[in-house]
Amino acid sequence: MNVAIVGLGLMGGSLALSLKKLNFIDSIVGSDHNKEHQEQAIKLGLVEEIVAFEDIKEYDVIFLAIPVNGVIAALKELKDIKDSTTIIDLGSTKEQIIKSIPKEIRKNFVGAHPMTGTEFFGPDAAIEGLYENKVVVLCDLEDSGELQSNIAKKIFKKLQMKKYFMRSHEHDRHAAFISHMPHAISYSIANTVMKQENKHNILALAAGGFRSMSRLAKSSPYMWEDIFRQNKTNLLEAIELFEVELQMLKKNVQDEKWEEVNKTMSDGNALHKILD
Repeated sequence: MNVAIVGLGLMGGSLALSLKKLNFIDSIVGSDHNKEHQEQAIKLGLVEEIVAFEDIKEYDVIFLAIPVNGVIAALKELKDIKDSTTIIDLGSTKEQIIKSIPKEIRKNFVGAHPMTGTEFFGPDAAIEGLYENKVVVLCDLEDSGELQSNIAKKIFKKLQMKKYFMRSHEHDRHAAFISHMPHAISYSIANTVMKQENKHNILALAAGGFRSMSRLAKSSPYMWEDIFRQNKTNLLEAIELFEVELQMLKKNVQDEKWEEVNKTMSDGNALHKILD
């Protein structure tokens, strides 16, 4: 099986490192519009060679590890692929992508979201094992071809990922709460501190709590602007519900209702009884 990966940043580069270990993968090539990324990917040994975008059509499996708008644009250029080709996107939102798929290649397409990553980006952020033991959500799989579904499931199984299946609109709403809203909050926390006159003194005190809360603010603004745009409605709902919780906590602090403050924190502790 010959694989082409479009987008050689954190997700695409890490995927290439993991795919190399699978004995049914014969070759891995890459495509990226960024010349610097192309050079880094070759230097780091992420892919065997760089190919032009139009040449990826000849490969058995095409991974689209690029921002959502890029995925939508790329799909329009892939309408003439072979019936046996499998296209797998790794976008962080799914509904807009799936709605945009040209009908000629709907059976070729598998919408996937690996729930993994770091705050870093670019080819040199690639990590071997990034996908291992992580969740991958496969969306609207019943609309994909049987061959393509089986290939995607085989690859993710061999990458030791835990597969979940759901409709694209469900995925996007869930992702808004557990991924997109936290990024919005992290950027806001970082900007709140940076706008203070004595920000350097404040940051001198930064320890684990602040670093954990602000870590996501290192993420690529270009990628996350794209995600926020594509999932605007769900993101706004998640932010509004978060604001309700924060306002409630703020009011209880103002009114010195310390038992209520304690209860709010105790209720929040319950989250990690589920996650841990």
